[in-house]
Amino acid sequence: MSGLEIERKFLVHKDGQPYKKLAYAASRITQGYICADRGRTVRVRMRDNRGFLTIKGPSDPAGTTRYEFEKEITLDEARQLMKLCLPGVIDKTRYLVRSGGHVFEVDEFYGENDGLVMAEVELGSENEPFTKPDFIADEVTGDRRFYNSSLMAMPFSAWRDTLPPEFR
Repeated sequence: MSGLEIERKFLVHKDGQPYKKLAYAASRITQGYICADRGRTVRVRMRDNRGFLTIKGPSDPAGTTRYEFEKEITLDEARQLMKLCLPGVIDKTRYLVRSGGHVFEVDEFYGENDGLVMAEVELGSENEPFTKPDFIADEVTGDRRFYNSSLMAMPFSAWRDTLPPEFR
């Protein structure tokens, strides 16, 4: 897959556990970054028993749109490429929740990012309307602290106290 990725990101209330009951699928994701420079990332991801290599370009000023190229690779290739990644790993479970005509990807993080739960929705255009599920809270689209590549370098545990208690 390649093209423009248009997405919006949101925090999920700490007590927003209903997303697990509403999810129609869940998968474990481990990912690392070969490159995590501002404006470009090269990510290696293992999701369940599949591997992926993803290249992302810079975000627009609002943080909603950027170029993305993703290619499925073998799980063995993903394991070998993980050895080339920068220090730090993102470990999370992704829950898929339908809301209206969209699917929200709800990520529950572990390790140094434990306690962080975020949801994102991919859109066909920047102004496409969507229905937010009740567990969705503040929007963090464009806030670099919440980019997975940033969470690898500066984990949530280092700055969680800057957020209101309902998100820690």
